[in-house]
Order: sequence, then C-alpha cells, then structure tokens
Amino acid sequence: MPMRNKCIRSPHPLAWLNVVAAATFAFGAASAHAYDIATSPYLLGDWGGLRSSLAEQGVAFNIGYGSELAHNFSGGTDHLTRYTDQWVFGTTLDLNKLWDWQGGTFQFTMTDRNGRNLGADANIGNNMLIQEVYGRGQTWHLTQLWLNQKLFDDRMEVKLGRLTVGEDFFSFSCDFQNLTFCGSQPGNLVGNYWVNWPTSQWATRIKFHTSQDTYVQTGVYQVNPKYVDDSYARHNGWKPNNPSGTTGALIPLEVGWQPTWQGRPGSYKLGGWYNTSNGNDLFFDVNHNPRGETGLDPLERSSQFGIYLSLQQQVTGTAGGRGATVFMNFSHADRNTAQLDHQITMGVQYKGPFESRGQDSIGFAVGATHNNERFADFVRQNNARTGQNAVVGSGYEYVSELYYSWSPVPSVFLRPNLQYILHPGGTSQNSNAFVIGLKTGVTF
Repeated sequence: MPMRNKCIRSPHPLAWLNVVAAATFAFGAASAHAYDIATSPYLLGDWGGLRSSLAEQGVAFNIGYGSELAHNFSGGTDHLTRYTDQWVFGTTLDLNKLWDWQGGTFQFTMTDRNGRNLGADANIGNNMLIQEVYGRGQTWHLTQLWLNQKLFDDRMEVKLGRLTVGEDFFSFSCDFQNLTFCGSQPGNLVGNYWVNWPTSQWATRIKFHTSQDTYVQTGVYQVNPKYVDDSYARHNGWKPNNPSGTTGALIPLEVGWQPTWQGRPGSYKLGGWYNTSNGNDLFFDVNHNPRGETGLDPLERSSQFGIYLSLQQQVTGTAGGRGATVFMNFSHADRNTAQLDHQITMGVQYKGPFESRGQDSIGFAVGATHNNERFADFVRQNNARTGQNAVVGSGYEYVSELYYSWSPVPSVFLRPNLQYILHPGGTSQNSNAFVIGLKTGVTF
C-alpha cells in the first residue's frame, strides 16, 4: 500500500498546516475572530466564530484523524510496511445549555477504520496488535450513542445507550502504539466479550461519587458475538440496532481513588468483572477428560470472570503540566476459559521534556502477556491425535515500546516509536520482532 505522509516528506513540516489553515480561514471567516494555528486546538480553527458560538449554546464537535504506520525489521516471514487509520466524527450536547435539562449530557460518535495489520501480514505471530488502531472490522462503527444523567447534587451518574466498556471501566490512555499499553486492559485478554472502542453494545452504567476523591461504579453490558464479528460489522456496525444472539451480560465493578500527591494527580482503580454467558473450557471435554485426546466437545462453563488493578501517578513537575507520570496495570482472567489469562504493564511518560517543547512528550513501557498453559496442553494433545502441527505458546509475550511525541502545533502530533517483541505469541518458536512505527493524530 503506497505511503503518502506529507508531514514526513515535506522539507518544511509547518508549511502544509499553514496552507490548510489559511484556506479554511479565508473561506469561513465571516466574523472578526482571529485564528492562530500556533495556539488553536483545532486545525480548522473556530469556523469564523461558529464553533465557539455553538459551544456556548451546548453543542461541541469532535472531528479527528489518527494513523499508525509500522515496519518490521526482524521477526515474521516477511519484512513489510503496513498502514492503518481511523476517522472520528462526534458531537456532545450539553442538555442544560440547550434545553435547561439539568445534569444531562448526550454523546454521539461514529468511527471509520481502514488499513492493514502488520502482525498478520508479516506472520509475526504476536498476541497484541502492533498497530492498536487496527481491528474490530475495517469499516464504520457506531461507537457512542448515550445519555448521561447526573442526580443527587451530581453525586450519582446514570449512563445508558450504546456504550464501550473501556470508556468507563479500566479507562486508560492510548498514547502508545502497541495494544499492550493502550486502552482498557481486560479487553486485551477477553476481547470476545469485553468490547472496547470502537465497538459498542447496549448497556447501562451507574457511578456513585462516595467523596470528592473516591467513587464506585457498576454496569450491565450486552454480550453478543455478532458485535465482534467482522462480517457483521461491515454491514451493520454503524446501525443502532439490537441484533439477535445475545448470550448474557457483562457486569463489571470498579472502585476508584483519585488523590493528589504533593499537589500532583493520581488515579488508582481496583475492579473485577463477571460474564453470565457460558464459555467453553480450554482443556476438559464434556466428560471432564482431556478433550485434545478424546476429540469430544468442550465442557461448558456457566460463567467467566476476572480482576484488574490500575495505578497511575504524576511524580514530578507541576500538576497536570510538565513532569513524569508512572503507571502499572494488571489484569487476570479465569483460567478455565481465557486463552490469554493475565497481562501486566508498567511505564513512564514525561510531558514537556524540554522547556521550549511543552506539548511534546516521551514514553517508555514494558509489558508481558501470558498464554494459558491449559490451552497449550490441549493443542499439543490435539496435534498428537490428529497429526496437525499447530503452534501455540505457553509462556509470556514480552513487549517494550519507546516513543517521542512531537506537536508542531496543538492540533497535530507525530509520534515515532520503537517496539521490540520478545517471544511473539508466548513462544520461542516465533522469531523476535523489532518494529519501527509512526503514530499521528490531527484534531480538526
């Protein structure tokens, strides 16, 4: 797939930004509102004052584009370059400003994904996506369609509609390009029913602020295999429908503490989940014998579950500004049904590494994802019985990533990164992979 990234090829990276901004301003400047690309959070500015006017009335827009380029210098059967991207179109309505609806917020977001998956095309054998923005069907998705209502002096929030689990439970940034360090971690282990962005399902979430710094929340999310089926997504992912085939409900529970340490913000979360859907046992058959040896249907488990912990704390610098933030995330799924049974990550991000580059940042993280030995034992026994030669890991896939994020203007970032994957797929049978990547983002 040809690569055409003008940010890289142009000898003057700001030139194309200024051309677009100047053209947009000349076309839409019906008022005297000044537009400075060096300070505006939006590449296309304030739409001649229209954007600010609408925001004052309670209507805000989110239009963005993100891309991820990756090339593997080692690992896999081929050394390839692959590109994937995502468009986001959203609007947020402040119902209090619009209709004097106290405590109400409405959110609508559509996304469109395109591109190719380096790990699959190069046969690297990795568990975690090298380009996190790939996946869930390269097509349009109805990502958010919900109403959030605050009650009891804003101490309680009730959200309902089409939700993504990770926007509320184990919510975590997606600054890194490798999926190991991106977003709500349980979805990396049990993504067949814990469904993160950009796929949504019908759900409701209730959050209670027990104090200024603490909260407890729970929710009920529809579990339906069709939502994570690529063929279904290509034809129906953008529709606000309720497909047949629901198998149960995902019920997460999370308690959170958001303190300050020497004036710097922190976030500490402890949670767990319970899926009422049945799940196939990875090792036993219907008679509680090794199914790899018997070839019989798997034993059906009546539920699936897991726990998680997320710790994040700014440790240097000014609160919310320049300085270092450290994090550690851990998730563990039940070993009866989850092929990937636990994941642990830790890292540091430093915002404003240079005084003159306050919008830039540096990040480094390491992580490990474990393959369930029970499933590996089944595959080995099944290979022996059938003569197949399927490869499956029974250990850890280790990933490290280093990035530097450069923002020439507030509305644009370019984030080159280096990734190293040790034992892709949790097995030494797959060659280690060294990857160079480029993550970019534009807010219009």
